[in-house]
Amino acid sequence: MFGNLFEEEEEGGFSSTPSKGRVTKGGDEPPPPRGRSNLCGIKNQGGTCYLNSLLQTLLFTPEFREELFSLGPEELGHLEDKEKPGAKVRVIPLELQRLFARLLLVDQQSASTADLTDSFGWNSSEGTNQHDVQELNRILFSALEHSLVGTSGSSFIHSLYHGTIVNSIVCKECGNVSQRQEDFLDLTVCVCGMSSLEEALWNMFVEEELFEGNNLYRCAQCNKLVTAAKSAKMRKLPPFMTMSLLRFSFDFAKCERYKETGRYSFPLTINLRPFCEQTDGDDSDYSYELFSVIIHKGGCYGGHYHVYIRDIDHLGQWEPPVSEDDSKPKTKKKVGEVKEVKVCEPKLQEDDPLSVLTIIIAQEPSKSVLLDQLGQKLMDKIGSSWSKKFRKHYGPIGKFLQSHNDVFILVSNGTRVALKANPPSPTTEPPGPVDQNSDSSSAPDSGAAEQQSGCDQIHWFDLNDSTVTSIRESDIEKQFQGKESAYMLFYRKTQLHRPSEAVNNPQYKVPPHLIQMAQEENSRVQQKREEFEASNNTVELHLHLAPSYRLENGALQTVSKEQNGSTALSFDRRKTVGDLRLAIYQMQELWEGDMALTVAKSLPAGLHLYNTLTDDGVSLYSAGIHTNTDLFVWNGREVCGSSVLTGAEWEPVLLTVVRPFLGQDEEQVVEDGVGPAEGGDGFQNGAPGLKKEARGFAGGVTLGEVREALGEPKESLLEQGAGGGGGEGGGASGWRVFPPDDMQRTLKELSLKDGDALLVLEPQSFDNSVFTRNGDVVTVTTPSDCRWLQVEFQSHKDGGEEEKEEDRRKVKVLATGNMLLSEVKQRAIEELQVQDQLPGAQYCLRQVDSTGKLLPPVCEELSVRDAGVRLMTTLTLCPGNAPKASQLFLHFSVGTAPSAGMEMDIIIEKTCTVKEVRKMFQLLVFCWHLRRLDWCEEVGEPLMDEDASLSELKIIHGETLVITEGQLPPKGFLKLSVWLYPDPGTSSVVPSETDSHHTDNGYTDGQTAGHSAPLCGSNTTEVRSVGQVEISDEATLEELKTQVLTLPALQDLCAPTSAFLRMWQLEGRRLMRILRGQQLTLRKLKLSTGTDLCVQQLLKEEDLGPKEMLLNVKMGVPGERSYYPPEELVWDSSRDSSPRSLRTCLAAHYGLSPDSLLLAKHLPEKHSWEEISSWEAEAEMYPIQLLSGDGTSYFQVHCSLLCIQSAAELYS
Repeated sequence: MFGNLFEEEEEGGFSSTPSKGRVTKGGDEPPPPRGRSNLCGIKNQGGTCYLNSLLQTLLFTPEFREELFSLGPEELGHLEDKEKPGAKVRVIPLELQRLFARLLLVDQQSASTADLTDSFGWNSSEGTNQHDVQELNRILFSALEHSLVGTSGSSFIHSLYHGTIVNSIVCKECGNVSQRQEDFLDLTVCVCGMSSLEEALWNMFVEEELFEGNNLYRCAQCNKLVTAAKSAKMRKLPPFMTMSLLRFSFDFAKCERYKETGRYSFPLTINLRPFCEQTDGDDSDYSYELFSVIIHKGGCYGGHYHVYIRDIDHLGQWEPPVSEDDSKPKTKKKVGEVKEVKVCEPKLQEDDPLSVLTIIIAQEPSKSVLLDQLGQKLMDKIGSSWSKKFRKHYGPIGKFLQSHNDVFILVSNGTRVALKANPPSPTTEPPGPVDQNSDSSSAPDSGAAEQQSGCDQIHWFDLNDSTVTSIRESDIEKQFQGKESAYMLFYRKTQLHRPSEAVNNPQYKVPPHLIQMAQEENSRVQQKREEFEASNNTVELHLHLAPSYRLENGALQTVSKEQNGSTALSFDRRKTVGDLRLAIYQMQELWEGDMALTVAKSLPAGLHLYNTLTDDGVSLYSAGIHTNTDLFVWNGREVCGSSVLTGAEWEPVLLTVVRPFLGQDEEQVVEDGVGPAEGGDGFQNGAPGLKKEARGFAGGVTLGEVREALGEPKESLLEQGAGGGGGEGGGASGWRVFPPDDMQRTLKELSLKDGDALLVLEPQSFDNSVFTRNGDVVTVTTPSDCRWLQVEFQSHKDGGEEEKEEDRRKVKVLATGNMLLSEVKQRAIEELQVQDQLPGAQYCLRQVDSTGKLLPPVCEELSVRDAGVRLMTTLTLCPGNAPKASQLFLHFSVGTAPSAGMEMDIIIEKTCTVKEVRKMFQLLVFCWHLRRLDWCEEVGEPLMDEDASLSELKIIHGETLVITEGQLPPKGFLKLSVWLYPDPGTSSVVPSETDSHHTDNGYTDGQTAGHSAPLCGSNTTEVRSVGQVEISDEATLEELKTQVLTLPALQDLCAPTSAFLRMWQLEGRRLMRILRGQQLTLRKLKLSTGTDLCVQQLLKEEDLGPKEMLLNVKMGVPGERSYYPPEELVWDSSRDSSPRSLRTCLAAHYGLSPDSLLLAKHLPEKHSWEEISSWEAEAEMYPIQLLSGDGTSYFQVHCSLLCIQSAAELYS
């Protein structure tokens, strides 16, 4: 079960061969430092949480730890010699010593157990398989005892953990007593039918079992069957008592295992005198105190282990944990008023920003905060924003963090801020992991009264793999019952006392060579962190120098098309803008005059300038400069004598200007570099048509100014192409005429974007038959001689001969939309003279996609229009038959996807069933079945209904079916892909529509640093795959969540119950709907095999009803162009789902008058909001904006539940 953990027995407790376990490859990122608890966790190898919990318990057993450290190299050997033949190296205790030393002394968040498990002889799969922690405890102790044979520590496990039980049977007739003594390492106590540990022990050691009736006992003295009483007592008590709770039982009626989740209490201190054989000793001889509780979360077939441990030697830095209720500021939000309620625990120095930010970061489970979340968490903590509270005295929050780089550090590519290993707290500086000279009893928070009592307090920690958090002693009672409950209990005798020099001293009794090893590792890790921080803060900038550019068509263009125009520069973003300016001065020795640095962006029309970096004292990070940022270097006024307009409102738009084209102007057009419109809008034989020209214009110019720039008279008409415009050849295309009022509107106001077509016509253009006007619509009719199809034929070559371009023959066939494709093929064959090469051969017409791949043959019974073939495109003439209207052209592959093996084509009737298709391939046996190829060209779902036709299964032309070996999978089981939504640190950006400058709080107008729920239909969310689950479609949503939690990639996800998880259904990596109804089956939720699910961790329990709507609410800050942090609001629409009800709900939530609010519908295509005047209209769940009656304060609401609009559309 545990690999070859006992392999050392063959060598008499020694190992002389190298371990062949897992090779751990470290990444480039250094390990993070210890958190505020100053304790080190243990990394989970995939399924080793049970091992981690046991190792932490042994580490925090001082007597075990010191006995292990007392064994020196002269007895255990050296790990460096383990590969030497005949060397006696006791690998397991040596690796355990090293691991304990790293856990005590190395400054890292978590240590690895890879070397230790390699010494066990585990293979790569053992680290991902979870086992029982009680069985591991016995096997590990047995292996250690066997490995230490012949050393001074050969008996220390026996002396610490082994006790003795005596079983007695008393004959009721002669009084003869028969006794049998047995040794125990741990006591396995019953949970089923018991309410407490004391009751279970009373049942084991006090209650007598009577042998009577049909169950008599044969007395050796009486030599007959007699009535007798059996009992057990503890004869020898060990210093450490281990209790294993029998929570897993077997239901013989249902023939299945189950877990006992009922209430089962256990005391913090227990007196075992009533259960002992000898009871005449002192109370201290029988008194034990609890110091470790290993907890199992999950069911009998899987779950997760973590451990509550009492810090006996005060090695950690205990802080009072903040409950969920305490962490929420009780504020009543009103327009113009924010009442501040102080959180009682922990007490903050609210006037000291260093104290506030330090405690905010320290109380995060990840010990780090997203930079764009810091402002929201500050407001949640003290009830006021940074701008109002601290900006006047301390400047922007980014500058404040930079000025205190001895306390704060940027991690995760600069997106998160964390505390350094031992940051100075507001009152004192906590000790480092190796430093023993400072007093660890001083609290990091002066307001934490629970800490100031020093070592007299009982400190408990929750060690959950890599995470270590403080807990209260009262939290142990929460593990009495439930799916997450106590599994193993560890007690120690109360008469065991620790010496004063061991308190707050992790180096106590640690051998010098291990202390030196830890110090060397600390030096290496610190150096690696410094190097990583330097490389992590290096950004690649693209400098664009003004002398290389000129202003043309509303944007900056390079003077020479051969030159790139940009210079790459690597720079430390922690440095200031002034440092960057000085570096550029040194690079450009010939630069004269002022130098302005402006953020630029390359657009289709050219390079455009935005904001200029003016504050030389601000770091590049605070200025928003990141990798691949474009910076334009100029004098700040002009480029080559031309003034440059900067800002988002002047972003250039690249338009396609379309003009009438006459045949006699062709030579002049070519000379000017402007050709006829592609795709057939140019005409042959000198006929009139259209010509295109790409021109860029500043987005802030009016349409009338565009007409002047084109050199057109005022009488000229400007038209915008309908449906993309530009005029498709071979037919008619419509254009909308801009009314006179639009001549004074800007391109941005008209929502013109890159690539839009603009038709310019003079009044006399309507004299010919090409252009006709009907009201405000202009129709451009293409002459009939431009309606053609090009057919390409590749002559057959023998294998081995390369294909040459001259071997391809092309011909244009005059065609109309009503012409049959069979006629097109016949004309092409005649003109290409194909039948002369291969008489009697069959040919078909096939389209080609943008990648050059041949599409399925077109049905020649259909017309060009009905077959979806566009005129003036190319068809390929290929050998083979064309399908009829009642047939399908399909690809078949055997065993694998077509990219991995041979593929064959077949034409088959749409009415054929799956069984008939199998018969066609002579696959009558049931060990073969058909599967479809999914969108990523991988073998997908099987065709389950073999009596269904191909048309009923919605199989279309060109689809690939895979002939797969094996029987059809059983019905009723689903295979679901699971994705993980990011931490609740993802912020939503709601930009202001009228301004994009920065506000005082450091964020862009409309931005907030808060958490918003994922939005339905949002753009592709940054989720990551965590694996797949197979589950019955009769399972409930709650059971699905429980099974998802057992995935190895989610072992670190802490969710007390399944109600703390929100399950989304994904479509194309987009969040579409929330799965609700904990007891609903997956079948009722309409989930099918292949469905993608996304799991999101919540901070509180959630059970949404069918009529409850999840809203993400943003409220505007009165008098400012910014928003308060977002919050989630559940609206019950079961009684009234009208907009008036929603308005009333929101008004009550914010303490406002309903009449002061207005609703507006978001129009994403116009980037604007349309006010809804009727409150009695039918409720539609779309993004809405709430405006106060005076129009000065802004509110935004987004319905995250079953909404239609996406987050990108809401916040664009």
